[in-house]
Amino acid sequence: MRHLNTPSIAIARQSLGDTMTRIGWSPSTIFDAQLALVELLVNAWRHGATPAPVVQIISVDGSLRVSITDESPVVPNPQVPGCFAESGRGLQLVEGLTHRWGVDSHERGKSVWFELLGDAA
Repeated sequence: MRHLNTPSIAIARQSLGDTMTRIGWSPSTIFDAQLALVELLVNAWRHGATPAPVVQIISVDGSLRVSITDESPVVPNPQVPGCFAESGRGLQLVEGLTHRWGVDSHERGKSVWFELLGDAA
C-alpha cells in the first residue's frame, strides 16, 4: 500500500506506473489506470476542498484499488454531456477503463476509488 499527498499529476502517475510495473501489470492496463487516476485527480482538484488530495494504491491478490481522498463532502455525479460539451465525460471514462468505481463518504470528505482486476503475471 502506498499513500501519496499528491502535489502533481506527474508524481501520482509515475508512482502508480512504478507500482504496477513492479507487480507485473501489462503496459496497456497501466496506461488505463494512469488515465483513470488523472481523471479522478482533476475532479478532486476542481471540485474538492483540498489543495493536495491523498492517493492510496493497494494491490491485493492480483487486483488493484486506487483511491483519491479530498475534504469535500460533495459526491461526484456522472453526467451525460451534450456532444459539444467541454466537460462531464471523466467519470464515464473511468467507468469504461476500470472494473468498477465508487465513492466512500467519511466525516472529513470522501474517497473516490476505482478497481482493476489483475492482469499481473
